[in-house]
Amino acid sequence: MSKYDIIVLGSGPGGYVTAIRASQLGFKTAVVEKESLGGVCLNWGCIPTKALLKSAQVFEYLKHAEDYGLKVKDAEHDFDAIVKRSRGVADGMSNGVKFLMKKNKIDVIEGFGTLKTGKKIDVDGTEYSADHIIIATGARSRELPSLPQDGKKVIGYRQAMTLQEQPKKMIVVGSGAIGVEFAYFYNSIGTEVTIVEYLDKIVPVEDDDVSKQLERSFKKAGIKIMTSAEVTSVDTSGAGVKATVKTKKGEETLEADIVLSAVGIKSNIENIGLENVGIAVDRDKILVNDFYQTNIPGYYAIGDVTPGQALAHVASAEGILCVEKIAGQHVEALDYGNIPGCTYCSPEIASVGLTEAQAKEQGLDVKIGKFPFSASGKASAGGNKEGFVKVIFDAKYGEWLGCHMIGAGVTDMIAEAVLGRKLETTGHEVLKTVHPHPTMSEAVMEAVAAAYDEVIHL
Repeated sequence: MSKYDIIVLGSGPGGYVTAIRASQLGFKTAVVEKESLGGVCLNWGCIPTKALLKSAQVFEYLKHAEDYGLKVKDAEHDFDAIVKRSRGVADGMSNGVKFLMKKNKIDVIEGFGTLKTGKKIDVDGTEYSADHIIIATGARSRELPSLPQDGKKVIGYRQAMTLQEQPKKMIVVGSGAIGVEFAYFYNSIGTEVTIVEYLDKIVPVEDDDVSKQLERSFKKAGIKIMTSAEVTSVDTSGAGVKATVKTKKGEETLEADIVLSAVGIKSNIENIGLENVGIAVDRDKILVNDFYQTNIPGYYAIGDVTPGQALAHVASAEGILCVEKIAGQHVEALDYGNIPGCTYCSPEIASVGLTEAQAKEQGLDVKIGKFPFSASGKASAGGNKEGFVKVIFDAKYGEWLGCHMIGAGVTDMIAEAVLGRKLETTGHEVLKTVHPHPTMSEAVMEAVAAAYDEVIHL
């Protein structure tokens, strides 16, 4: 039996990062993977979807070339080539993880891992043992009873990335990050898209102002949006699919070629031996303490299988923190109130901290500032005037409570707010930090100035 210091079950952005950090700390490390190194994020999620979205963005630029004083005749898209490029990007990233495993002397054990008592893992009949076993098995597309996925007419995000042909009509059920990203992608290349959202606004976790702006932008782009609506059944017996949608006005039948179910994720905790070991689970999540230890000594869990936010960067941070704690380093528990969220549709969305509604629900006296990109020189020059930056500060102490952005490139801007909040930066300090001009990022400073009645360019 092979013996390790640490075995990581799963090689997604939680698992492979955890393994690398463990190796850096001197642990003899192995990672178990049943499919492809990099997990869903690199192979079927974060990375290949961004490649699809980039193709859509470039195509939109070509379609609007005249807005930039350029002439492009008969710009066309090649759906198969777009998908092929996306797969190529994913394959390149997965090969990059293989290189990192080799570089860091991490053993990659291919196969399906099942946890055993005594700090052991069975991988397709071969047992391995370790002093510490870290579960990082991630999640998959969640299925609703009213919306069973057949992989052909009713699909999840995985099939949405590799369809054989572009659908003429698509219904997207759910308007979280996955739903709106695919809605934008398919709409931009000519598919007729309808979003069906159960709650009363799209991107429901975002600030109300952000949600309203995205709805305006999507409707302007030709996407149909149905909120406070629920798909109660689907009929796939015909050539396409018919979806029965329940709304406040009654029932409505929508017809499409494809229904994309984007109603969240389901943790991959089945059949991995949790019951064998006695690891505690509650509502589809493995219970852990602040340093990701389960109730059974020697077994840990990180990423989408635990109660924190189901985001790649959260899984990576949890894994690093977990192994640093095992190594005896002084580490502080992760601040889940300061985790940035990013959505890569167009316009992009990025946010961190409290929304305006949440701040007011907590009874806080707040200062709020907004700066529209329509007043930004860089945004105007780039032809990207949709959206804004919104900041929320505590009026009494100047604490930066939240930051919410929607617009071109904002996913690359949100880190300023995350870092500022981590360092307990006040509004005054942000305001007096010189930002470069002309940039999209100076909109953060301008929004803070608006909160404190010092805005110049509004």
